[in-house]
Amino acid sequence: MPQAAIDKSLRAILSDLGVVVSEIHLERPRDPSHGDLATNLALKVASELGRAPREVAEEIAQRLNPETAGVEAVEVAGPGFLNFRLSTRTVASVLNEIAAEDKDFGRSSKGRGRSVMVEFVSANPTGPLHLGHGRQAALGDAISSLLGWTGWKVHREYYYNDSGRQMDLLALSVRARYRALLGQEEHLPQDGYRGDYVLEVAEALSKEVGTRFLEDNSDQALEEIRNFAVQILRAEQDRDLSDFRVHFDEYFLESSLYKNGLVDKTIEDLRATGLVYQHEGATWLRTTEFGDQKDRVMIRTNGMPTYFLPDVAYHKNKWDRGFERVINVQGSDHHGTMARVRSGVRALGLPEGYPEYLLHQMVRVERDGQEVKFSKRAGSGVTLRELYEEVGVDVARYFFQMRKADAQLLFDLDMALDQSDKNPVYKVQYAHARMCSIFAKARVAPEEVAADVAHLELLREDLERELVKRLGEFPATVERAANQVSPHVLSDYLEQTAGFANSWYHAGNPTRSPQLAVLVEDEALRTARLALARAVQIVLRNGLVIMGIDAPTRMVRKRDQSVE
Repeated sequence: MPQAAIDKSLRAILSDLGVVVSEIHLERPRDPSHGDLATNLALKVASELGRAPREVAEEIAQRLNPETAGVEAVEVAGPGFLNFRLSTRTVASVLNEIAAEDKDFGRSSKGRGRSVMVEFVSANPTGPLHLGHGRQAALGDAISSLLGWTGWKVHREYYYNDSGRQMDLLALSVRARYRALLGQEEHLPQDGYRGDYVLEVAEALSKEVGTRFLEDNSDQALEEIRNFAVQILRAEQDRDLSDFRVHFDEYFLESSLYKNGLVDKTIEDLRATGLVYQHEGATWLRTTEFGDQKDRVMIRTNGMPTYFLPDVAYHKNKWDRGFERVINVQGSDHHGTMARVRSGVRALGLPEGYPEYLLHQMVRVERDGQEVKFSKRAGSGVTLRELYEEVGVDVARYFFQMRKADAQLLFDLDMALDQSDKNPVYKVQYAHARMCSIFAKARVAPEEVAADVAHLELLREDLERELVKRLGEFPATVERAANQVSPHVLSDYLEQTAGFANSWYHAGNPTRSPQLAVLVEDEALRTARLALARAVQIVLRNGLVIMGIDAPTRMVRKRDQSVE
């Protein structure tokens, strides 16, 4: 990479001056006219040398060997900044690396093979997945992919809340609909589930058992109805997620925490800490010892554990399974659980800040400027399947990832259905397909383009240089997105890079700008530009792969049947 050569040259110069630095920061100037890379190194070491920063910068510039550092020019600016303009060959050298690494370009080993669990979706099996689950699915899957690309051993987990009050309400709701089908009136519970999907489950139950539960009000009968409903709804959720290209390594059942004695064991372990006390008939944990706003009830006055307790047991189980790093991707409505869960596991000896949380905001859907809310089948908001069947999986996944998780997402159906470059995911996919079309026109397979023998120094045009520099930033972008647990960092990069690629492609139309045409007669220039097109194709494809989105080699606009 260009930075490496400059870094090495600067360290050698500082060594001659008697200075050793741990890190040299090289970054792109905000104003491109200031060069390709800049550093404030002279300002940092001036006091150690007992000299003025600008004087130090001027000596460094004078000592720098342009050929060794791979630069065309170096200038001193302001109080002592060093600005470097790279040689065209140096800028374009990254194309060799991109072609050589191909599908692995952008990968790194920063995670060093350490294990990390990403828990996401984890919806109650009480109905269809809604848009919040969809955003969480896309975010969690992309975060897992980013971590995998940066050297982590990733474990994707789904936690099924198959115990508690909500499951009781589901069973009672299904039973009421089931009996209504058989002509016996039974009112839905006050907080029961009212979507048409409950009727679908009741119809399936009726076909399965006939009239067996018509008069049976026993706990055992209700348990069987609950298990049947959960089985049906879990299978539906799994289908929805599979069609959304989201898969998990493990499904963990909340009920197993009780069956395997982990909740009881957690109670014993917490009692042993001396932080548990009785108050007004309930059992409390002194979570304020760990920064929580107030102490939390562990066991209610009726002897039943609160939701807080199995959450603590579950996260202790994660730690015991060897996951010393855990990222929970959840809705913003879980904000109140963060402090109590972290306090609970800290009481058990786990480290501060465990687990990590990424909380996402709600999703609103609009069409023609009006909010779309109602889904008859779900009885509430639009379901995930309804959305991606209308706009497509690629569009839905991209839109869910393209904003910061903590920002509310307005899902604009009009934009999502637009098949032009105004739609950000199509903008990126068209750029990829356009690069592929170049090779189709040249009748050359992309893999046959050898960047290492191309005359890359011929890529002198400003638009080409800027595009190449952006391509070289892909690995750092992937690493930054992984470090920040923020897929939107990658989507921003892809959209901007696609913009440069599309501009280069259109500018290369011989009737518009013949100096940028790719398939020119000059064989050396033709090969260099084919190498650039190949690099664009690789970077955009790899970025889309991380996001779980297709990278088509050919696209047809449905409205006008034009081909890209």
